[in-house]
Amino acid sequence: MCGRYYLTSDLDRLLPRLQGPLPPGLLEHYAPRREVRPGEPVLLQCWEHGGPRVGLALWGLLPGWVKDPLAPAPDGRRHSRPINARSETVADRPFFRGAWRHRRALLPADGFTEWQDRTDPATGRCWKQPWLFRRRDRAPFWLGGLWERWVGADGGELETAVILTTAPNELIARVHDRMPVVIPDGLEQAWLEPDDGPSLRALQPLMGPWEPHYWEAVKLERPARESPARDGAASRSSPPVSPPLPSRATQLQLQLQVSGPDPDAAGMTSMGPDG
Repeated sequence: MCGRYYLTSDLDRLLPRLQGPLPPGLLEHYAPRREVRPGEPVLLQCWEHGGPRVGLALWGLLPGWVKDPLAPAPDGRRHSRPINARSETVADRPFFRGAWRHRRALLPADGFTEWQDRTDPATGRCWKQPWLFRRRDRAPFWLGGLWERWVGADGGELETAVILTTAPNELIARVHDRMPVVIPDGLEQAWLEPDDGPSLRALQPLMGPWEPHYWEAVKLERPARESPARDGAASRSSPPVSPPLPSRATQLQLQLQVSGPDPDAAGMTSMGPDG
């Protein structure tokens, strides 16, 4: 799974990678973040109306076909907003299938965090040890994801996103049994353009374990106070949708207001995914 990632690059470093119109106010309000958490606004590259654009979305996917995200689901629980989707099943699961075909996304990142189960042999105490994974050259990279737009009865809009996960490579397998999908540079347009035929099936190899040679694992000093939920916990711990649901313009303004540095980056709580 991927429950935290870093976006520490200055905007000047990211702008050459971003294509299309920018969200209003991004140039004035962008700030690097040591940790991006579920439920927070995330910067993403997507494709809409025949071309690329840069968007802001909340991390935790809400499909557009949900009539009322505040009403209970048919099973009586609140609607799930998963932060991860398993790449092996994303083309088949109804929850993700539409976004996989038509609304793929790229999320810029400088690193991501995974948690390793640890036990003190002397005391038997168990904890989660966080590890940061990043490129050795410290260059930003693309996380593969999906995005959705939910439109309310009053016209208010909410854009959300999910990060795809895959089987771990040999570097990450020592720490965790899942890792995020990383899309290689130069394949941005192929990944983003909507498709529903052979070109879509050709994207499947991009979601396999990626080559770890140019990556490194950094042990973080402070263990997580709270560990991420395991797979299948999305319905219990996914980020909630809180009223009021704003219009798109107001939503973007609110997102920009909370996109500064995290004041409590060491508190690694998590909201469980499907990945």
